[in-house]
Amino acid sequence: MDRNVGFFKSIRFKLIIIYMLLIVLAMQIVGFYFSNSLERSLMDNYETVISDRVNLLTVSAARELIDEDSDTQENLNTLLNETFPQTDDNIRFGKAQIIGNDFVLLASSDPSDQSRIGQLTEQTIVRRAITGGSSLSDQRINEQNQERYFVKAQPIRPNEDFSSASIDGESPEASEIQGAVYVEASIEEVTDQAQSINQIFIVASTIALLITFFVIILVARTITAPILDMRRQALRMGHGDFSRQVKVYGSDELGQLAMSFNELTNKLHDTTLMRDREQKRLRSVLAHMTDGVVATDQSGLIILMNRRAEELLGISLKHVLRKPIIEVLNMDETQSIYDLYEKNESVLLDFSYGDKLVLLEANFSAIQEDEGPMNGLITVLHDVTEKEKIEGERREFVANVSHELRTPLTTMKSYLEALADGAIEDKEIAPHFLNVTQKETDRMIRLVNDLLQLSRIDSQDYEMDLQWVELGSFLHSIIERFEMIVKDKDIEFHRHIVKQPTFAKIDEDKLTQVLDNIVSNAIKYSPEGGNVTITLLHQGNKARISISDEGMGIPTESQDKIFERFYRVDKARARNVGGTGLGLAIAKEYVLAHEGEIWVNSEYNEGTTIYITLPYSTFKGGKV
Repeated sequence: MDRNVGFFKSIRFKLIIIYMLLIVLAMQIVGFYFSNSLERSLMDNYETVISDRVNLLTVSAARELIDEDSDTQENLNTLLNETFPQTDDNIRFGKAQIIGNDFVLLASSDPSDQSRIGQLTEQTIVRRAITGGSSLSDQRINEQNQERYFVKAQPIRPNEDFSSASIDGESPEASEIQGAVYVEASIEEVTDQAQSINQIFIVASTIALLITFFVIILVARTITAPILDMRRQALRMGHGDFSRQVKVYGSDELGQLAMSFNELTNKLHDTTLMRDREQKRLRSVLAHMTDGVVATDQSGLIILMNRRAEELLGISLKHVLRKPIIEVLNMDETQSIYDLYEKNESVLLDFSYGDKLVLLEANFSAIQEDEGPMNGLITVLHDVTEKEKIEGERREFVANVSHELRTPLTTMKSYLEALADGAIEDKEIAPHFLNVTQKETDRMIRLVNDLLQLSRIDSQDYEMDLQWVELGSFLHSIIERFEMIVKDKDIEFHRHIVKQPTFAKIDEDKLTQVLDNIVSNAIKYSPEGGNVTITLLHQGNKARISISDEGMGIPTESQDKIFERFYRVDKARARNVGGTGLGLAIAKEYVLAHEGEIWVNSEYNEGTTIYITLPYSTFKGGKV
């Protein structure tokens, strides 16, 4: 008897309800976690930015309060305006103040506070910070416009160092405190930003939910359609009709059930025909597989090999039929077929010939009947040549990171050693050395970030901080730094720098990285007692910089390729000197970003010269 099932009682409706409830529940959990994490992250970042600026202002203010010879009032106002500008695009400051240790207001970024300079502050948090000797922060609400804002008060001490935190909240004695820095900053923009992102998330989630609803209907239909088909077939079979077959929609459980119906309808077709059909299917699968497959008998002799395996091994089946698989795969002859039966891990096989690298990964699986003996071995071969090449490039990239960081680290070491050897006592040299060390530390951090820009260069997803720089002085400073680095080596620098002022609009950090790469290569490839020559001259409307060494040079056929990423002229030579083939590629991209050109001129075994041209002007700002 044919009984129709209503839609609201059907499996399709139940599946739709279950899927929708699960999706809604998941979206609620994700939305709640996302909203809380977003607001917490934005607030933490916001407070970190303010704290960093407060730390910077505290250190600078401490120096000004100590220096009795300077115009303290004017300098403190300048520090406030530079550190907490009223027109900051990212933070809406209410005010920033500097208060003395006697609670007297010394300076303020708020023009309305100018009349209160020299008066006692009314901020309780400032008094607590000065008397307690520790930083304090809080969130408050403006009673006039009901806006929330963040306040922070931090004591000013001489020789303040924020590089390490005190243990268990311990702080220096209050007698060392020179005053405090007090800052107010609105946090409404952070809350508004979080709410805007949450609104976007809600809209996107709603759209996704609607789309998912229609997709679930289609999915539920694909699941229930085979069941309805088999139900109708079962009713026909109940009336004795075996002429039709159930349509097979896939190879999952429902597909297997449909095939069982078909097998029952066809009265278990002849086993021989089914076996022949399976064999044809297997041959078709093997013929179109992207991996190579080799099958052996119990003794390890090859009985089957698909077309892909023939291509990977470079030999046809007829030449290796009934031959031991260990011999065909060029494996260790001391191994036996029984060792391969127990081998669970993959094996890397080298089938390279000439200059062509061919690496194959072999996985072995034994053919065994239930609780029976081993009947043979199936070997799956996969071409991993490209994978190994990518791994090699990754190792080269790691080596390049070391190469890029070596120069600033060596510079810092040289200056610090000089300070340790007594230069710190020299009142003229010590500040210069400390300043250079600080700059090298900052530049080393930027170098790491610059290496990450390799993936952004193609999409132009990076910014240039262009400033007018006098190239002559710029080159002299780089040469002096390298002379300090190679003071123990037998390398001599020669300078041929035009005396006429040469101003160029450049990103000083990025061009420093370019020249560091080139000069470092010149030093590495120069022989003992060699010379490195750095030249700056005017060539038309371009300033041309050249760096020459007396090294082994570059063959003519390789000169057009040295600016390619990861290209190395001589792998053995590059390995000995630590080259990576990446530095010149970075240099080329940065020079082109400066609207310049870079090229090489070299005679093999006679030295190499790298040329760089940049637009220039004899007057700063490009004005005559």
